[in-house]
Amino acid sequence: MKAHTKETQATMTPKKALNFLREGNLRFQNNLKANRNLLEQVNDTSEGQFPFATILSCIDSRVSAELVFDQGLGDVFSVRIAGNFVNQDILGSMEFACKLAGTKLIVVLGHTACGAVKGACDDAKLGNLTSMLAKIKPAVEAVKEPKDASLRNSSNSEFVDNVSAKNVQLSIDRIMKESDVLSEMQSNGEIKIIGAMYDINTGTVDFYE
Repeated sequence: MKAHTKETQATMTPKKALNFLREGNLRFQNNLKANRNLLEQVNDTSEGQFPFATILSCIDSRVSAELVFDQGLGDVFSVRIAGNFVNQDILGSMEFACKLAGTKLIVVLGHTACGAVKGACDDAKLGNLTSMLAKIKPAVEAVKEPKDASLRNSSNSEFVDNVSAKNVQLSIDRIMKESDVLSEMQSNGEIKIIGAMYDINTGTVDFYE
């Protein structure tokens, strides 16, 4: 499989980009990697890059976007931060990726058993981690069940995963609210912004349509 070129990127649509990621995740689940010559892709992308998607995911070592979607060099912009939340710098990166570099799809990818989400659920305090986890707290508060405080912590895996899913949605809401550039591009059909969850037990990515 060759690296994307200006010509192949030009033929890409948001729907086609999403299908590329779906197909890649199926290959990953079945341990069937696309045939790539990575050194050849290094050479092919040395003078330019033409990715088709931008993926915001967690720093979790088990959730590398390039691996779980079976993509090669030059295929995707990968934005990674613990808890896959959005801030101004990440929004600027996404605006560059879509408006200037031509990607057609933004995926906010959460995952099950997220350590950052667990920390937010437990109100963990540790140096700069404290202020970072505060950015995930709105998702904790937005999940109303269970009401019993003793069940609203990292020991409750269902609660943690529900908070992770809510955090994905709130991140998308923030993209739409705080980036006029990306909001307009989606309204015009130039890009699609979508959420997804990765299951660390199965390798499956479920997209929120």
